[in-house]
Amino acid sequence: MRSFEHVYINGEFVVPKGNERSELINPATEEKIGDVRLGNAEDAKAAVEAAKQAFPALAASTTQERIDMLRSLRDVIAARPDELVQAMTEEYGAPAYFTEFSVQNTASIFDVMAETVAAYDFERVVGKSTVRMLPRGVLAAITPWNSNFGFIATKLAHAIGSGSPLVIKPAEQSAFQTEVLAKRLHQAGLPAGVLNIVNGTGPVVGAALTNDPDVATISFTGSTQAAKIIQHAAIDGIKRVVLELGGKAPTIILSDADLEEAIPIALMSGFANSGQACVAGSRILAPRSRLVEISERLRIEAERLKVGDPRDPEVRIGPLASRAQWERIQTYIRLGAEQGATFLTGGTGRPAGFEKGWFARPTIFADVTNDMRIAREEIFGPVLCLIAYADEDEAVKIANDSDYGLQAYVLGSDLHRARQFSERLIAGRVVVNGAPHDPRAPFGGFKQSGIGREIGAYGLDGMLEPRAILTP
Repeated sequence: MRSFEHVYINGEFVVPKGNERSELINPATEEKIGDVRLGNAEDAKAAVEAAKQAFPALAASTTQERIDMLRSLRDVIAARPDELVQAMTEEYGAPAYFTEFSVQNTASIFDVMAETVAAYDFERVVGKSTVRMLPRGVLAAITPWNSNFGFIATKLAHAIGSGSPLVIKPAEQSAFQTEVLAKRLHQAGLPAGVLNIVNGTGPVVGAALTNDPDVATISFTGSTQAAKIIQHAAIDGIKRVVLELGGKAPTIILSDADLEEAIPIALMSGFANSGQACVAGSRILAPRSRLVEISERLRIEAERLKVGDPRDPEVRIGPLASRAQWERIQTYIRLGAEQGATFLTGGTGRPAGFEKGWFARPTIFADVTNDMRIAREEIFGPVLCLIAYADEDEAVKIANDSDYGLQAYVLGSDLHRARQFSERLIAGRVVVNGAPHDPRAPFGGFKQSGIGREIGAYGLDGMLEPRAILTP
């Protein structure tokens, strides 16, 4: 049992003014592993004040000084990765392949931002004017629980790169991971006030940061519903918001796809991180001419995927993050059946052999139409929908008929054809034939998937404001 008693303000681990506590549960065993003392609005204000005091020096820092800070952060993360993996596995329950990627990606985020800062044109000449890209002020960030290390690193990298001190409210459900990461980040020796971390709930700490007049920019990753609250609250202060939100990504299997390659990619695009990913390819679009064959292959391959202990390297689907998340998934599975979809595989309850732990049966619905709730709403678990299409025009129509536009997947044997098809999709990223993660590609979405972009120069643009000086 562990009790996490501190927040991180002005370069120090301090006891928060708040005294509310939240339990931390291992999702694979349902056992309590600890609790966390949560901060309150007073703690949020103290963190913002520390960041405000740090702003002038950070804003005036040189490009090389920012690069050095980013590389120091990279180095402290890259050291002893097993410690971070263990914390993420115990508290969150992601499969080993995902935790290992997450820790490696966390270090690479700082490296990519260092490269970006080195190449970024902070000073430009336009006509006869000099334009300088300047930090806007204190950055407040709010992040979710499904990839805690990566989200914190992304917000911090953008803050350092732009010269903006950061106050971050990570998901309180991830307090163990946050503590391990915060101690590591502290070793990088950032100036006091540049990084501040306050555990707390959204309605308390999140709201305090959103409404604080000394916060210039809010960077939020999470649900679209929560983002609407944040965006509305930001109006009074005319704060800039960067929002990375939900998704209902289509995975389009083209008629010429090699199913030996396409089916495993389609399944892992949907089931990666146990389906708890905003980029999950949860709508599989298949040509009607090959629907029977694709359906059978999806069923066979899905039933081969191992569900279980996230420490097992063979496991592909681990537990869901919490009881609430497990119950949410069960509700959607029942809803799909009620609305007329049929089970290709899976269903309600735990997989056979599991009596405890928040494990859900990997489920694929057939006979789905794109107007069903399971095809339109973000489920955030191992539940996929199979939707048939007649031709490419209908596939594009179905794929784009969504409130979201974060990511899409295209699978086909003819790369030129697949790329042409990709050009017709409304999504921030389109992944063709399982292309590997590109840490330098901009990330963000269209429609209710968000506002703005993160990663690289696209991410820095959203954190900076141009000032023009006109001279005779």
